[in-house]
Amino acid sequence: MKVPLTAADFLSRAELVYGDRVGVIDEPTVPDSLGEVTYGEVARRARALQAGLDELGVDVGERVAVVSPNAARMLELFYAVPTSGRVLVPINFRLRSEEVEYIVDHSGSSVLLVDPEIDEGLPGVTAKHRFLLGGQSDEALLRFDREPQPWRDIDEDATATINYTSGTTARPKGVQITHRNIWVNAVTFGLHAGVSDWDTYLHTLPMFHANGWGMPYTVAGMGCPQVVLRKVDGTDILTRIQQHDVTLMCAAPAVLNAILDAAPNWSGPIPGGDRVARVVAAGAPPPSKTIERIETELGWEFCQIYGLTETSPLLTINRRRREQADRPIEDVSKELSRAGAPAIGVQLDISDSGEVLAKSNVVLEGYWNQPDVTADALEGGWFHTGDGGFLDDEGHLTISDRKKDVIITGGENVSSIEVEDVLYSADGVAECAVIGVPDEKWGETIKAIVVRKPGSDVSEADLIAYCKTKAAGYKAPTSVDFVDAIPRTATGKVQKFKLRDPYWQGRDRQVN
Repeated sequence: MKVPLTAADFLSRAELVYGDRVGVIDEPTVPDSLGEVTYGEVARRARALQAGLDELGVDVGERVAVVSPNAARMLELFYAVPTSGRVLVPINFRLRSEEVEYIVDHSGSSVLLVDPEIDEGLPGVTAKHRFLLGGQSDEALLRFDREPQPWRDIDEDATATINYTSGTTARPKGVQITHRNIWVNAVTFGLHAGVSDWDTYLHTLPMFHANGWGMPYTVAGMGCPQVVLRKVDGTDILTRIQQHDVTLMCAAPAVLNAILDAAPNWSGPIPGGDRVARVVAAGAPPPSKTIERIETELGWEFCQIYGLTETSPLLTINRRRREQADRPIEDVSKELSRAGAPAIGVQLDISDSGEVLAKSNVVLEGYWNQPDVTADALEGGWFHTGDGGFLDDEGHLTISDRKKDVIITGGENVSSIEVEDVLYSADGVAECAVIGVPDEKWGETIKAIVVRKPGSDVSEADLIAYCKTKAAGYKAPTSVDFVDAIPRTATGKVQKFKLRDPYWQGRDRQVN
């Protein structure tokens, strides 16, 4: 027997087994907040939304786009849209109007739902059907008096969501994630993160970002209450953890830093430490010092994953093992800064050029309407990540750099991530990025771009000398520029091409 694996399986189980349990706790401060909603009611609203799309004439396979910060109604769309055979297009709400317009047009979305708070920032961005997410969309779309049309030709290989990449150097690409991708990612992520119905999940991660890494499906299937967080604030996160007994969250390194900054001003014990809250991080590998602080200052368990939007995203996970229990945290934190071991069902390899390659049921179907780009990404039956890395004797992956970020100085390859890790452990450094700049003698040399902590007067000489005490001399920066802020994409990725541009102007390529 073969039963299609679809996104519907997770809310269906939540409704059956945990129907009377509070499933979603909406942001309390926004107009039209849904407050606390049981999983039974979430499922009922999802069916009513499907019936409303039926009434509009939105067919199977049509795209429904949403632009919103984290919200209960946005979460409902992940359960309602793909499970009816339609395709959800969650769009980064931090993008500029013209970028959102491009995505809506490129995806061919026939329905667009926009959060009222950002509606004014999207003039002219529209679709055949456009609604404000909240009371207006409820009135227009929720049809509780009729049953939705069933998805008759259920196909686990059908596209469930199209997630657009951040597009740091070009137009964003639409990543087609299938129902099978979602199902496998959600289940394997849940196994590796140890998710159970005793957990409460906090949405610190934007839901638009790789479908909230798939956790909305994982935690629904296990009946976990989900606390919606609209805006990241370190103190607010600690408050929610205390109020709702949160045990699990996913976060980018910038969120971890916000929590660590807020912790010294928190009155009383840090919440979550008594039950060892788990925080799963992804994105740029956090410095080992940050991992150490999470474990010691907060008393939380740190886990790291590696993946991409194109891989649903889980490829590897690095979580404290039994063998590490009695070892000094300083040693363990360095090991936890690796990307980790392959998740169940993931195969990894390293190409001759040092690029990380992946093969798994979580790899994308393709890029929406871009067959040539798809063929390049999946050349040879492997997904080409664009990241440089290596596998150690324990089978753990370490990401050494984006291929284009490797600095070759005097014939030696230097990982900018390694240098950044050292700099983050130095006193006075709030943020940093490391790039290669042209040098007549060495070809390229290492430059650090640094944001000082408030009140710090750390100097260029101080930081160069410090780096030489922590790593090989050729890995130390030869110059340091101090800036007020480091440019990032809307999803928080450092835009190193913007940092490089002033130093490479007039050259044909950014390799010397």
